[in-house]
Amino acid sequence: MPSDTNGTSDRSMHSRTGRSNQRYNAAGERLVAGVVPLTPDQNCVLLIQSTRRKGWVLPKGGWESDETCEQAATREAWEEGGINVRIDFSLSSIKEKRAPKTSKERSVYYFYQCTVLEECDDWPERHKRERKWFTYSAAHKALETRPELQEALERSTMNRS
Repeated sequence: MPSDTNGTSDRSMHSRTGRSNQRYNAAGERLVAGVVPLTPDQNCVLLIQSTRRKGWVLPKGGWESDETCEQAATREAWEEGGINVRIDFSLSSIKEKRAPKTSKERSVYYFYQCTVLEECDDWPERHKRERKWFTYSAAHKALETRPELQEALERSTMNRS
């Protein structure tokens, strides 16, 4: 995504809200797109602060009906993390591992490994979220309450040393 001279993106500075365009599969599971955003040398991964729970998560969110899964993942990277990324490859689907709050609230995650091309100073959720670079072991520990996110990290080719 091109930046202007202030380091801000040309994209909209508003996050999508609501679930009216949300995709669900035949089993009624919510479809979620996300990224494992790595540095070009694959030594660090960018995590963002969760807005609903304490702790760190990977950028992810609902895959909407007017976009491809890759577009949704790229959009979430921008909205939540303020990063412009290049999708490298799919990490495939991962079923929700946490106990649902209700019997109908299940998700299937579609993660992509990506390379961060740019970090912007101004992004839609900058006032709600912090972002931070982690090594593999620190990220794995930070994601310990989110096994589906740990699995996405494990599927990546991030350097583990």
